[in-house]
Amino acid sequence: MTVALNHRITGEGPPLILLHGLFGSLDNLGGIARRLEDQWQIHALDERNHGSSPHTEAMDYPSMADDVITYMDAQGLEKASLLGHSMGGKVAMQVALKAPERVDKLIVADIAPVSYRPHHDAILEGLTGIHLTGVRSRQDADKLMAEFVDTPGVRQFLLKNLERIPREQQEEGGPMFRWRLNLPVIDACYGKLARAPEGETPFTGPVLFLKGADSAYIQEKHRDEIQRLFPRAQLRIIQDTGHWLHAEKADTFAALCRRFLSAE
Repeated sequence: MTVALNHRITGEGPPLILLHGLFGSLDNLGGIARRLEDQWQIHALDERNHGSSPHTEAMDYPSMADDVITYMDAQGLEKASLLGHSMGGKVAMQVALKAPERVDKLIVADIAPVSYRPHHDAILEGLTGIHLTGVRSRQDADKLMAEFVDTPGVRQFLLKNLERIPREQQEEGGPMFRWRLNLPVIDACYGKLARAPEGETPFTGPVLFLKGADSAYIQEKHRDEIQRLFPRAQLRIIQDTGHWLHAEKADTFAALCRRFLSAE
């Protein structure tokens, strides 16, 4: 069963759908949206169980791809280009493999169509382990999160999912904050999100893989599987960036996207 995704539409031109990564929201690719909305109509989506999109018990790539296709139907988009980062890149690949006739061009940022060993355990432990009843400020939450996540930038990213409960909805002695993420389902379904997208029939449209030079998410050993599923794939490496390449080198990232999307 699909869910109606929260979204933000900006710009005019051919449609380009942006899909964020795990624990993210449509704001994460906002810098790229602003750099491309002069030439494309940007559809930034909150994926299920993230941001302001509905919470649901199921969370796997076929279901999440169906959400995107249902969104396209609702918006009257017969075809669109897709840009996805990390988990969003896998969702974008799943859409292309499942409904290739709906995808014009595909951009995949720092992820490969393979299964990965789960490695977000500390983050999930931190998110689920914080007792929000005692949290009275974001600083309180940051201190508690620091026991599980060392990197301040990662904590700042995760804490964007913390929202203040409207005063009229707060219960006496209850929490002042809540997570926008559906943490129980993300935790339960995390193994599925570490898997590869499903599909055996290659997507024969144009595909651009963008890799952070300092990131290990796309490796030489993934080349054969990329070529098998996406025979027209090209790879560009952005120097001096890691997994957050779209934030660390936004101008370079956007320029590569623009060149690829504009090519005949």
